[in-house]
Amino acid sequence: MFEVHRRWATLADRVDRATPAGRDRAVDALRAFAILGVVLGHWLVTALTARDGGLHGTSPLEHMPWLAPVSWVLQTLAVFFLVGGHVAAQGYASARARGVSYGAWVGQRLGRLFRPVAAVVALWAVVAASLLLGGVEWETVRTLLKLVWSPLWFLLVFAALTAATPLVARLNPVWPLAVVAAVDAWRFGLGGPEWIGWVNVAAGWLVPYTLGAAWSRGALTGRRPALFLLGGGAAAATALVLWCGYPASMVGVPNQAISNLNPPTLAAVAFGLAQCGLALLVREPLARAMSRPRTWAKVALLNLSAMTVFLWHQTSMMAVTAVGLMVSPDLPGLHTVPTSAGWVAARLLWLPVFAAVLAVCWAAFRVHEQPRARAAGRTTGRIAAGSGVSAEPARVPGNRRPAPSPAVSRA
Repeated sequence: MFEVHRRWATLADRVDRATPAGRDRAVDALRAFAILGVVLGHWLVTALTARDGGLHGTSPLEHMPWLAPVSWVLQTLAVFFLVGGHVAAQGYASARARGVSYGAWVGQRLGRLFRPVAAVVALWAVVAASLLLGGVEWETVRTLLKLVWSPLWFLLVFAALTAATPLVARLNPVWPLAVVAAVDAWRFGLGGPEWIGWVNVAAGWLVPYTLGAAWSRGALTGRRPALFLLGGGAAAATALVLWCGYPASMVGVPNQAISNLNPPTLAAVAFGLAQCGLALLVREPLARAMSRPRTWAKVALLNLSAMTVFLWHQTSMMAVTAVGLMVSPDLPGLHTVPTSAGWVAARLLWLPVFAAVLAVCWAAFRVHEQPRARAAGRTTGRIAAGSGVSAEPARVPGNRRPAPSPAVSRA
């Protein structure tokens, strides 16, 4: 144990020394927290029940609406888009200053996003075909594929916004926010068609993305903008839930008439504004925490494999569920219907098991995200150059504080 501790301390010191002094470590910390929030959120609010000879998806939020506050804590996508807009705007500005073409810049960023996607899609295509050929009911296979592939919508939206960074980086967030409000007014207040809500998939996530771009320009310095976003967003989201009929849950709930997330509603966007305000408020305390080598090393290493963690976390949960069926079809917190606090307590006990299987998936598939990172020295080099799904790949710094603007440096 002492030897493991010593090796970890040595690695943490190497990572700390390899990190450029100007790197904004708080940005990486926010991204890591956003990814972990999504993972824990899915593990807690997604359930697979064994009945009628197959697996069926449900959610504790459907049976226990009082758990809605869990979604307020763990639905962290707005923070991810905030950081994504911040890093992409800085990265593109840096690329232009160095004479890097738009094609080369966007190719690097999208390649980092989609290389690991190919692995999970290919593996699950084989798994799905094998299950169907083995006589497994289509409903079970469809449930599993939905859990694996439905989160990929997020990557498509993120990739589209990344590619559009030169066009949207200076867009005022008020404009996409106005589009979201207009779409909801038409959809819910004027009886408009349901399909119009899908406009908000782009407009809704443009709001935090363009806020991040504004942050990169130094437009959100000081505490006042952050407090305004936090207070205004929280008040608006509360009012929309209490008096305008929006659901309290900030994630989709099976059999619920309206989903705040699929597609995003005005309530979800307002809630996201509050999250962005909170993220901006805590960036200075986070920066101080990240000055500790061992804390920073954990965040930096997670960012190096953030896409792998995101893409395989549902697979790890389903693998545990499938193996558990061999033991018993009624394991509490795993196969039982989530209708009581006892289920929640049991599910919490399963989280370390999910995490252990996710670690196995990470070891097997992280090579697709970091195909050239073979040795510890190369790993620390990549951390120094730019880590995380939103940061630039090696040798292209992605979230440095730009020197020319003192305002941005303070951010």
